[in-house]
Amino acid sequence: MKKTVLLSGLFLLSVSIFTFCNRKANASNGEKSSEKSAKLLSITKNGITLTEFYSLESFENASIQQSVSGTLDELDNNTIKINYETSNYTLGQQTNMNNIKSCANSAQGQHIHCIVDNQPYNALYKDEAIVNTLKDGQHIVLSFISRSYHESIKNKNAYTITSAITGKSRYTARYAAPDLSSPMLFYSRPKGEYKGDETKAILLDFYLVNCDLSKDGFNVKVEINGTEFILDKWSGYFMEGLPQGENKIKLTLIDKKGKQVDSPYSMSERTFKLSN
Repeated sequence: MKKTVLLSGLFLLSVSIFTFCNRKANASNGEKSSEKSAKLLSITKNGITLTEFYSLESFENASIQQSVSGTLDELDNNTIKINYETSNYTLGQQTNMNNIKSCANSAQGQHIHCIVDNQPYNALYKDEAIVNTLKDGQHIVLSFISRSYHESIKNKNAYTITSAITGKSRYTARYAAPDLSSPMLFYSRPKGEYKGDETKAILLDFYLVNCDLSKDGFNVKVEINGTEFILDKWSGYFMEGLPQGENKIKLTLIDKKGKQVDSPYSMSERTFKLSN
């Protein structure tokens, strides 16, 4: 009988310690989240607010690889076949959105953004796809893994970049290999039309290759309807206070002297629409 009471007491003690440790850990995580939130960039100009945010799921170990090919008919018709291999990341799964306001989200879940020649991305939800390059010639193909709400995963293994030649001109023309080692900026979001609650917080997201941002190094100049913001941190940002109707955004990768970087892709201009 005494042994039973003793074991019960030990069990209750272990539960109490476990609960205390969990509370302490949760409190610590809450403190870290508060500290991180306090350091996030927020700038307001001309009624437009640009606010950095952080994702609760970082996916630091996520990775992707791609192989680009195509049959003769596919290549002749300016299409390429891409096969992907992802690790530590599940396509089609919904990403945790507890920190993401009313940001637009894909019902099909996590996916891949495939960008050809810095044109609007193709959202791919499977590990293989046929992608149209739109025209003959040499192309740069960037693919990176994306959360369900379209923010890119920003680690060194979360993207892959290569080149491909399509169209019948490849039989007669000679194409120089593009410089895939230079600093590049690719546009990702916003894209298309946003309606209702989605218009309250619009995701601004871009992808950097072969460079990072810093106060004394590369920056991204963001122009939203003519209002300029300078970003020295690669992150996802919310745009708030935008007017209904068509909005225009321009992104430019600049060096420490404020000049546009000379590379295959360092500037993008897009329009997107907000409606009730």
